Amino acid sequence: MGVFYEYYRAPDRVAATVHPEHSRVIADASRGVPVFDVVETKWIDPMVVLGKLVAFACEVGWSVDLVETEDLYPPPEGAPRSDEEWDALPEDSPYVDGPGIAELSVKVRDVLADVDDARLPALAEQWAAIEEFSHFTDDDDGYMLSLIKDLVGLARRARESDQLLYCWMCW
Repeated sequence: MGVFYEYYRAPDRVAATVHPEHSRVIADASRGVPVFDVVETKWIDPMVVLGKLVAFACEVGWSVDLVETEDLYPPPEGAPRSDEEWDALPEDSPYVDGPGIAELSVKVRDVLADVDDARLPALAEQWAAIEEFSHFTDDDDGYMLSLIKDLVGLARRARESDQLLYCWMCW
């Protein structure tokens, strides 16, 4: 099945974490699940894969701390602190089974928002060549360029609205 990552924008942490158990792609107003502006991905984790895109956009080397995130859900203050506490968690605990929500830094939003449209094809080609995508076939259908355009567009809309980017993860 894999791990799913949904990047979205929200005005604040409270709004970003409403109904954390629900995908950000699927809105259900009748159940109070808000509608988000979302880019749905698979395998595009914030730290490594998105981090490499950010590194290419900044023209710097990738490092594990390039993309700063803050875990919002499940709440870090409630996380188990010992092996015994981890072992005592129920199987359906979000600490074990997800989902999770992380807030991306303003820097990440702004780096993506500032990418010149003329650079997008070269960034897509560079990003498609990373090791994490080596199991995919050639990007003849332009998926990587489309995905980068979606992420850059999301970042631009977030900045224009004075919002941050968030990542909902389900594993």
